[in-house]
Amino acid sequence: MMDIPGLLLAGLNALIEYVSAHVLTCLVPAFFIAGAMSALLPKERITQYLGQNVPKYKAYPLAVMGGLLLAVCSCTILPLFAGIKKKGAGIGPALAFLYTAPATNILAITFTGSVLGWDFALARIVLSVTFAILIGIIISKLFGEDGEEERNMVSAVNGVEEQNNKGMPFLRRHRLVIFFVLLISILIVGTRVEGSLRYAGICVLVVLLAVLSKLYFSREEIREWLSETWIFTKKIFPLLLIGIFIAGVLTAALPENFLADHLGSNTVSANLIAVLFGVFMYFPTLVEVPMAKMFLSLGMAKGPLLAYLLADPVISLASILVVRKIIGDKRTIAYVLLITVFTTLSGLIYGVFQT
Repeated sequence: MMDIPGLLLAGLNALIEYVSAHVLTCLVPAFFIAGAMSALLPKERITQYLGQNVPKYKAYPLAVMGGLLLAVCSCTILPLFAGIKKKGAGIGPALAFLYTAPATNILAITFTGSVLGWDFALARIVLSVTFAILIGIIISKLFGEDGEEERNMVSAVNGVEEQNNKGMPFLRRHRLVIFFVLLISILIVGTRVEGSLRYAGICVLVVLLAVLSKLYFSREEIREWLSETWIFTKKIFPLLLIGIFIAGVLTAALPENFLADHLGSNTVSANLIAVLFGVFMYFPTLVEVPMAKMFLSLGMAKGPLLAYLLADPVISLASILVVRKIIGDKRTIAYVLLITVFTTLSGLIYGVFQT
């Protein structure tokens, strides 16, 4: 059994590893995107597509499609989730978006297929999309909308005065689209491009973003954007650090032969342990795939392995702390329990067909 100083050191190492690898190029752009969503996007655009009164056949597919395009982990998606929720998205579509991005983004599915096989990849995408929609619908039916974010939200974009017709009408007309394309491009380059090309690409995109902001956005809009970004950062970042530290401690505390002893068969307990293991053993998106490959080689059964794959990218101690702050205790408990039940049952059923 590792002593207390050793456990604390493990938590500190996990924290340092996360901050050095993900904060600058991954989490920081996500906070800026969330701040822009809150400050610049017209509320009526969000509520038009994801609002609580939008028909489910429109809102949920759009929420899922938005998540499919973002290859981010369960922590990086949190500022974006908070942003669309604050702008008036219904709790159901917002949770579907929160679930989909880390679980079923295009890169994660492709990587899963190439490393573990396309049977795992197909099961992962079908089940994750299904879970995202079902969880959103169930929670929205059970708890409804509290409306607090919508009542307190103030849109900054509606007060912008129209500029004169000089310059480049196309850029002015599509300034928000170009603005968000640049922000999302910074996030993608920061998380997916390696080496010196990553930083060169980020620098170019940041310069383009600065020029666009200077020419086509007012000082008040920029001030509101930066203010909302800081609000999200203060609200979310400390909780992420606490959760990651705790996850590092728990990881070090697990017995060495834990996986081989408990997850080598397709039982209810094995699948449940795999799900809980995925929650405590936080890995950034895509890292769960090589970890799963290693677990498979160490004797983990395929059912528990799929349960782990379905749970690990979606939920972690850090994300639970933040989601609770955004949607409240009851909805968060329901969200965690539904994920645990669905992923455990899925692993159990999948394992039956693999034996």
